[in-house]
Amino acid sequence: MGYEPLSTQVKGRLVSASRKLRTANPMGFVGRMLEDSFPLPLGDPRYAANALVPGAAPIEPVFGSNQSRALAFHLEPLGPEASGCERRDMASREMRRLVGDNFGREALYWFDGASESHRSLTRSGGLRYGAFFGSSFDQNGLESATVTYEGGGSNPMTEVNPALARLIGQAMAAMPGLRPVFTTLVAGRDYGSQWITFLLTNRFRIADMRPMLDELGLGERLASILQIVGVALGGRFDVPDGAALVAFGRSPQGVELDLQIMLDAIPDVPPNFLQLLTMNLRERPRELAALERFLEAFTPADDIWPGRFTILGIRVGPGGPPRVKLYLRPVEFEITPAASLVSAAPPVPVAA
Repeated sequence: MGYEPLSTQVKGRLVSASRKLRTANPMGFVGRMLEDSFPLPLGDPRYAANALVPGAAPIEPVFGSNQSRALAFHLEPLGPEASGCERRDMASREMRRLVGDNFGREALYWFDGASESHRSLTRSGGLRYGAFFGSSFDQNGLESATVTYEGGGSNPMTEVNPALARLIGQAMAAMPGLRPVFTTLVAGRDYGSQWITFLLTNRFRIADMRPMLDELGLGERLASILQIVGVALGGRFDVPDGAALVAFGRSPQGVELDLQIMLDAIPDVPPNFLQLLTMNLRERPRELAALERFLEAFTPADDIWPGRFTILGIRVGPGGPPRVKLYLRPVEFEITPAASLVSAAPPVPVAA
């Protein structure tokens, strides 16, 4: 090979970030997968046509306000020439390997059952990107692994457990314009969860979520969502059609909802978006410090900023403060300005 593959830079950045964030080195867990996913050199235009981070190499670090010392990222498996079926199969294999090796036989049994319909050969036709893969690391090693399968199905209730099916039915009845786009399975050290993500195809106001939140028993959480969105977006409380995702699932704490606002689809995001967002965290100094560490960990030595945030995620559950997540498009893995215009599917949803 006459060139250095992009995997060298990706691995270097993640190793450096793990040191600054004081987490386990992810290379012992996903190093081979990174090599298989980024075999071409940095800047190769073929990377641009991906569904995760269109116009850049498909690697996406994620900041979570509830994880003060964590390294989390998503990627699109295999190189640009892979088929959706190949990506789906690789993501499934890597999940089985990591879950079995790190979380045990019971966790693997759960994943096999929850993913069976998605891994079936009958689902191969029509796949575009197939699947995304995610992982999160803390000081003790792998904290969680995630696979997001393309397509929510015309009737997602048939592909999830009965408890989640009831949530989906309640949500779809309470808020029109929900279209299923993908299913996410999250395996952690002591839990497993299944999420269904919908694209909100209708323009809506944040306050319009009240009936849906009430149906899920989360109505009292609306005020906190309004505060975060209103402050971060400079007083905007409405979201254009196709500019938001909403995901439903169950965690060990109970029913949870993820609202994800795609910032690139908002026409007037304030230039000081991050500064406004941190106003919501001013009474939580540990979370502010965690965000500062994240920014430092992903800022190249020859730059002053790590890139731009593409998704604002807000997760609410039955208790505790809302959890904010930010999805980063790293500046060092951009392809070209023109490549950023490549169209793509909705971004990957929040992992646990």
